Amino acid sequence: MNYQWYPGHMTKALRQMTEDMKLIDLVIELVDARIPESSKNPDIDRLAKGKARIVLLNKADLADPKVNEQWIRHYEKSGALALGLDSRSREGFKKLDALVKEASREKRERDRRRGILNRPVRTIVVGIPNVGKSTFINSFSKKAVAKTGNKPGVTKGKQWIRLSDTLELLDTPGILWPKFENRRIGENLAITGSINDDILDREELASALLRILGEHYPDAVSSRYGIGDTKDLAPAAIMEAVARNKSLYTKGQEIDYNRTAIRLIDDFRSGRLGRISLETPPKEQT
Repeated sequence: MNYQWYPGHMTKALRQMTEDMKLIDLVIELVDARIPESSKNPDIDRLAKGKARIVLLNKADLADPKVNEQWIRHYEKSGALALGLDSRSREGFKKLDALVKEASREKRERDRRRGILNRPVRTIVVGIPNVGKSTFINSFSKKAVAKTGNKPGVTKGKQWIRLSDTLELLDTPGILWPKFENRRIGENLAITGSINDDILDREELASALLRILGEHYPDAVSSRYGIGDTKDLAPAAIMEAVARNKSLYTKGQEIDYNRTAIRLIDDFRSGRLGRISLETPPKEQT
């Protein structure tokens, strides 16, 4: 399956972000806690060079808690402050204010030395499509100031949001990068919903998910659907077992692979298969 997807409006958004970054003191990057590295846009590292950084592992409630801690340590070792959170329930937000103060301390001290008082810290929120930026901003500001949706590309243009007398926030559209380094990154982004489902083959996507689960969470599918041990089964056979369990048949009483694939993907994305991480940090840095 071809996972490349780079609409023209993302080129414009990246160009605008390059200009916006000149105004910014602090970069807050949201990544998907289930795929932190795959959902981390390499363009941001280049654009944010020299800026204070915070990496937020959003949707941490859907990811493996032990792996979340590994990723936090990984990013802290690289020089960025990091935190796991759930933007919908605001879990983790109590720690965020302190993290922002710590990350912007140098900026505030520099302002004081220059005699500049009370200038708000200017922060930008960045992240790929569907990582939950708008939900995060609404939760962080405690009011509905950013549009939200469950499809990539809901945020259309930039928005400056005054959070307090000491903090201003710039929202930006989610952007992907032109070419993924390897197939696994494309798979991870597709499985978690950062690539538009309408251009994907759901059955191939579900098969990719089942292969990953078989490697790292072998009991997730059997526990959810009550289909017994799936360890030695190929993805197609697992899908057939799930379809029979959930009576997912076509009008001709054949296995409906498309509906079964959609069920598997939806159950993963919603957390009904359990708290699952699709990737872990490099072993030497965990």
